Amino acid sequence: MSQLLGTSVKAIHSYEQGWRSVPPHVERQVIFLISRIGEEKSKKPCWVIKQCPIPHRKECPAWEFRAGTLCWFINGTICEGTVRKDWHEKIKVCRMCEVLASAL
Repeated sequence: MSQLLGTSVKAIHSYEQGWRSVPPHVERQVIFLISRIGEEKSKKPCWVIKQCPIPHRKECPAWEFRAGTLCWFINGTICEGTVRKDWHEKIKVCRMCEVLASAL
């Protein structure tokens, strides 16, 4: 796990034991790796699932890169009509979203 995340074994132990909080970049990578295990469950992109209006789609990086199943991983996506300023704000919305739930 430490090699996949580019961190030390000691850091992983610290996260697991609750001695240190998991940094945003590590959390993001862990969720990404988990989402890639096995076959992709949802073939529908986020803009279809969330029924995003066309103007939002055209401004959203997930639409631009045709990465509708990885919208939660991409910064600057327009979820619920708003771009979140950082990972902490974004992941709060994503944790309650069916797109991320279907990826895990």
